Amino acid sequence: MRSQLWTEDDARHYERNHADRFDDAVLGPTVDFLSTLVADAAKGHDPRALELAIGTGRVAMPLHSRGVRVAGIELSEPMVAKLREKATPEEIPVTIGDMSTATGPPPGPGRFHLVYLVYNTISNLLTQDAQVDCFANAARHLHPGGFFVIENFVPDLRRLPPGQGAVPCVLTDDHLNIDTIDTVSQRLMSHHFRRHENGSWSRSESEHRYVWPAELDLMARIAGLELVNRVADWDRSVFDEASGSAVSVWRRLD
Repeated sequence: MRSQLWTEDDARHYERNHADRFDDAVLGPTVDFLSTLVADAAKGHDPRALELAIGTGRVAMPLHSRGVRVAGIELSEPMVAKLREKATPEEIPVTIGDMSTATGPPPGPGRFHLVYLVYNTISNLLTQDAQVDCFANAARHLHPGGFFVIENFVPDLRRLPPGQGAVPCVLTDDHLNIDTIDTVSQRLMSHHFRRHENGSWSRSESEHRYVWPAELDLMARIAGLELVNRVADWDRSVFDEASGSAVSVWRRLD
């Protein structure tokens, strides 16, 4: 399996555990950014977008409400089941499969004006080969001149002193997140401890392969894509050496 599979328990608690990502302050700029791009690529035609790892539809639903024909690829059937509580297969069709290899729903390869992958999900592909394949899969789905967008964290290895393999990322009364990092394999394991309303605590882990912006650009070049923009966030803030995340936009060349 090339990418991580989200379970029924993950799907059930996803919106609660990531409530901040559903806030209008995050979703508004995200959807504004993507809807502008897809309209630019569509050039007056019916805008079509493909979301890789569409999940429960956090971004797809508001983008669909803007008049964009959104389809998705998703490995986890439980996550799609949550999406189906909000939208029918006719409204937002989804292919169950690995985003690095699966073919999306109609209109199919070569017909989408925008392919996008948000919230660090490229790192769920745990090998460089799988990440390269994901770029190739995105490129084959794009209409010539269409855009591929990735939102991903920038590894902050400056917080990792020599000899130390773990760093705290979140420290609140209800959530503790510690990342353990292998700098040789570029593997990162996030350990989450969350307190629930009844006072009990639960533990979950997720594995990632972190990837640098320059490495993403090389993957894009291999897939026949060129970088056209990189910003620090969906609000189009400037990307610089202090940025903890990057929103990158590449265009299909032919």
